[in-house]
Amino acid sequence: MEKKTFRGGAHPPERKDRTSELPIEYVRSVKQVVVPVNQHFGPPIQPLVKVGDTVKRGQKIADAEGRMTVPVHAPISGVVKKIEPRLQPNNAEGPAIVIEPDGSDAVDFLPVLDAFSCTKDQALARIREAGIVGMGGAGFPAHVKLAPPPNKPIDVVIANAAECEPYLTIDERLLEERSGDVVDGMAILLKTLGVAKGVIGLEANKEHLVSLLRKTIDERRREGQEISVIVLETKYPQGGEKMLITAITGKEVPSGGLPMDVGCVVQNVGTLAAVADAFNKGQPLIERGFTITGGACKTPKNLVVPIGTLVSDLVPDTVQVDDENLARVVAGGPMMGPAVPSYVFPIQKNTSGVLLMDKAEARYFQEQPCIRCGRCMRACSCRLSPALLNEALNAGDLDAAEAIGVLDCIECGTCSFVCPSRIQLVQRFRIGKQLLRAKKQKEAQRAR
Repeated sequence: MEKKTFRGGAHPPERKDRTSELPIEYVRSVKQVVVPVNQHFGPPIQPLVKVGDTVKRGQKIADAEGRMTVPVHAPISGVVKKIEPRLQPNNAEGPAIVIEPDGSDAVDFLPVLDAFSCTKDQALARIREAGIVGMGGAGFPAHVKLAPPPNKPIDVVIANAAECEPYLTIDERLLEERSGDVVDGMAILLKTLGVAKGVIGLEANKEHLVSLLRKTIDERRREGQEISVIVLETKYPQGGEKMLITAITGKEVPSGGLPMDVGCVVQNVGTLAAVADAFNKGQPLIERGFTITGGACKTPKNLVVPIGTLVSDLVPDTVQVDDENLARVVAGGPMMGPAVPSYVFPIQKNTSGVLLMDKAEARYFQEQPCIRCGRCMRACSCRLSPALLNEALNAGDLDAAEAIGVLDCIECGTCSFVCPSRIQLVQRFRIGKQLLRAKKQKEAQRAR
């Protein structure tokens, strides 16, 4: 049977075999947590605690007013030791709250809330107060996605279970071990949005989970809701929001548009499980599952740890590293995750993986001139012309780059992966987008 998919894409080596069958391990006891204050896509928030304060697990420790803001909660009970800038997975320093455990198990969770008897406003408030963001990588505030304007009605909620990045398997394990919570989270979003149809989309390399998911859906079925499972072709970037929508619905998000423009809301399966926890347990988003693997990782695992746990604090008791052969550390997957200087960084709400790559995996290539082969154009899932974008940016012509569509680039890295000349296209596009946005901001300021 032909699997649903989108036009373009690539087939990088999956390299999921080392962790795909490993159950999730839960790390509860940590030396400290270094909790970044700003872990969401939106305006910054501010600490609500000061050095010396005692905090409980689940207590709100940072927040601010504003529709696009999301609070942060204490992942452990303990004492605030420092509030200072710390290096974070995006390679930038930002304010972080350092908490050391005090040996207690005190909690300050939200009250349990019945999602099927509360109002929509109460449900959206709960999702925000629980600090829930998109856990697939972007960190977009979940409550904002669930409150589209009246002129953008939603027809379907899509659960992103593709997990198309090589190496990563934490979503696969979550589906296998917590399928009930994922389905509950989907049902809660359907109720909140007033939508009947939900779809769980996963790649064919996880087809063995279909029977489990369908059984769980049948067991937890709610009147007026229709949740189904669709198997997609195993191809990168199948888990991209726009690609997923096209593959499942046949619709195409317009240039500069959002999923709600075609009647869709997309959430990662980890986000759905976090939503279920927020209502059924009153537990804010204070822990995160991720895959740690790679050629220099002697003990690859799927872990759940308190948010703010330093990867370095997991070594060597939980994870063992071959430091002599460690050549590159990546926060996330190899296609979109940034390389970081070392594994001394905290796990955030949107950290789906940590790759400890050996020298063979972290090969470096010398760029060669473009040979006009067109592979990047055939592979681009956004139907852009990466070669032409590269020419415009190399010439410093930001207006041309905008006209060609640089702002529509999702930075998936497929073009760089297929390029025989090893041109670092996606890095240029990231810089180009930053320069273009800065140019627009200056022009707007001059026009005032």
